[in-house]
Amino acid sequence: MALPVRSKLVRHVLLRFSRSFQRVHRRSLCDGGASENKAAAQRVFSGIQPTGVPHLGNYLGALEQWASLQERYPVVLYSVVDLHAITRPQDPRALRANILDMVASLLACGVDPRKAVLFQQSQVPEHAELSWILGCLTSMPRLRHLPQWKMKSTQKNEGSVGLYTYPVLQAADILLYKSTHVPVGEDQVQHLELAQDLARIFNARYGEPLFPHPRALLSSTRKVKSLREPSSKMSKSDPQTMATIYITDTPDDIALKIRRAVTDLTSEVTYHPETRPGVSNLVSIHAAAAAIEVDEAVSRARGLDTAAYKKVVAEVLVQRLAPVRQRLLRLRADGAHLEAVLDEGCRRARELAAPTIRQVRRLVGFT
Repeated sequence: MALPVRSKLVRHVLLRFSRSFQRVHRRSLCDGGASENKAAAQRVFSGIQPTGVPHLGNYLGALEQWASLQERYPVVLYSVVDLHAITRPQDPRALRANILDMVASLLACGVDPRKAVLFQQSQVPEHAELSWILGCLTSMPRLRHLPQWKMKSTQKNEGSVGLYTYPVLQAADILLYKSTHVPVGEDQVQHLELAQDLARIFNARYGEPLFPHPRALLSSTRKVKSLREPSSKMSKSDPQTMATIYITDTPDDIALKIRRAVTDLTSEVTYHPETRPGVSNLVSIHAAAAAIEVDEAVSRARGLDTAAYKKVVAEVLVQRLAPVRQRLLRLRADGAHLEAVLDEGCRRARELAAPTIRQVRRLVGFT
């Protein structure tokens, strides 16, 4: 019996839908599914210069976040950026020691080489190659407006070409791995914007969406200030030895530095960064180290004067940093292990970099 016209139409629509569904299903299996593919494409990149053992601000502001990101993202790369380090004069033997110290520090702070690619920047030559190509797309006025160049070139009275162009190398570091997320501090946001601009310029110039738009992952931790000059951030270059706490400091070192931290003549503990920067810095440190909110830290300090509160802050810090220090000292003594971590990280990084640089070479016309 012949089907009515309407029934034939329904069957035709259902047949087309079935075929379309099968094609989509096959594609989703090949791609891992749309949502899974999107998740798999997420990549985090960040770099740190080998300038000695990290201080408390590095640990609370960045390295703790690095440890957590490797649990949340499928591909995470952390690089010891020694190419950036030589924008300033370096003693070669000291530089090598600092590279291994930084690797030990990162491992001690929770970076797991089984979950994150931990590698030395200079051992992946694709960074320098992509930096040159991106540099040919970057205008000189664009670089002159970056705040780091203005600040550092003024401090040195003159700036090297490397110092001038290192934001382009930063962009290459990020884009080489098609990174989608970059943990940065507020002072690095403009440099990330350059990477975003260069991704857009390259994609437009060569007509393919090769590079994604990398997004900033800003730390929720308030910036740790100097213990002696709380209007400035904590720094390794601070000449005042009592100003900076390092993750290798002993419990006695930490207690002494906190005890000598600048406060004011008011004994009550409150959080007012503009009017009471010293006490507020201690509150921020307490909150970050204890993983509590600032209001909770102030509440716990109720009834204490600043002298008594400093003892509380020191105890919290010692409890937080002691295991890190112990791991770091143990790792420092095993140079062969640190070298092996870097070798394996380099291998994995080059595996990820190779497809990108092949695509870049093809688009530019090199191959």
